[in-house]
Amino acid sequence: MVDAREAVIPVYDHGLMYGMGCFETLRTYGGVPFLLDRHMERLRQSCAEIGIRVRLDTAEVGAMIASLLEANGLTDAYVRCSVTAGVAELGLPAGEYERPNLIIYMKELAPAGDPHMRPGKPLQLLRLRRNSPEGTRRLKSFHYMNNLLGKRECASYPWATGAEGLFLDHDGYVAEGVVSNLFFVRGGICRTPCADLGILAGITRECVLRLAHKSGIPAEEGRYTLDELLEAEEMFLTNSVQEIVPVSRLYGTDGAVLWSSGSVRGPVTAALTEQYRETIREVCGRERNL
Repeated sequence: MVDAREAVIPVYDHGLMYGMGCFETLRTYGGVPFLLDRHMERLRQSCAEIGIRVRLDTAEVGAMIASLLEANGLTDAYVRCSVTAGVAELGLPAGEYERPNLIIYMKELAPAGDPHMRPGKPLQLLRLRRNSPEGTRRLKSFHYMNNLLGKRECASYPWATGAEGLFLDHDGYVAEGVVSNLFFVRGGICRTPCADLGILAGITRECVLRLAHKSGIPAEEGRYTLDELLEAEEMFLTNSVQEIVPVSRLYGTDGAVLWSSGSVRGPVTAALTEQYRETIREVCGRERNL
């Protein structure tokens, strides 16, 4: 455990040189990391896919997170677990990386308040298209330029203060947000773009789909046009830190309001939000009592 100002990575680490690395972001509630097992499972799978041989024991990572929380005096925190490829020769190796580095960062988050009091978030349609994955599927990898450029484009629209950027793919299908997955409700069915579009299949997205099926809310994954999205009765975003965030409006690239929620939080969004929070209470309460 080191002070952030003293933490270093060797200049020959291929995470720095070639972007060879993967990471997970999650949050803690009352000192308990939520869905840590799923995040670690995805991180292991992602590292294996790009040839980084790393041992990630969920219990050991959980203990590291607990130590960092204690050292920083935190209970509610944003946590990032990153695995870099490690030091290797200059040039592109054909073999696997055997000496990776694991880095765990965190920063303070405010305790999760009443989700039903959370204001809706605007969406901004982006001109920049979602790039295709570097490999066979989208990994939560260090290759984040497309996301950063999308964030900058979103910030360039004066009317889109606080908005999340919305990517379309190169064929014009709705893809995902800059740092979120998108859901919308149309015809009573909760819909989200499919992973085949090259989106990142988020852990919170996965949890929400599971909760929808469990509670009898019709849900599906598919390919949807912008016109289909604009017929939505509700829209919401998901990610592991912000949880479930209702969408209040969608702006076009000319500033026109293409869609508005009327009421900020629709009934399906509200129901899934309550079920998600109940899952947090169950999982984190159980972990605290182990």
